[in-house]
Amino acid sequence: MNNYSLQKPSLLKALAIITLVNGILNIIYGITVTAAIVLGTFFVGIICAPITMLPIVLGVFEILYAAKLLVNPPQPVKPATTLAVLEITMIISGNIISLIAGILTLVFYNDVGVREYFARLNGQITS
Repeated sequence: MNNYSLQKPSLLKALAIITLVNGILNIIYGITVTAAIVLGTFFVGIICAPITMLPIVLGVFEILYAAKLLVNPPQPVKPATTLAVLEITMIISGNIISLIAGILTLVFYNDVGVREYFARLNGQITS
């Protein structure tokens, strides 16, 4: 089956947009928290910078994954449940929006239409 004939389910589009927006927010959140800690402690907090920059790294991966989901023609890509779990773990850093996005993403991945789309996209179903 040719990738041009695949119709993206609406939940997949929502999932891609949620992932993209959450990626952007994670980058902004990571930069803000890192700057606040470093500047608020008169640069002594630079020691914590590798930990406070973790949302930035996750945000970059989220944006790259969302771009793969939104591109036409679609690229073979598997569900990124690992990204969703990492979004949920961002609650450790106080990021509630990422928690909500991660939960929604996992729920959307379990939709039958989304699972069938990924299976067809990756050539697991031929019909």
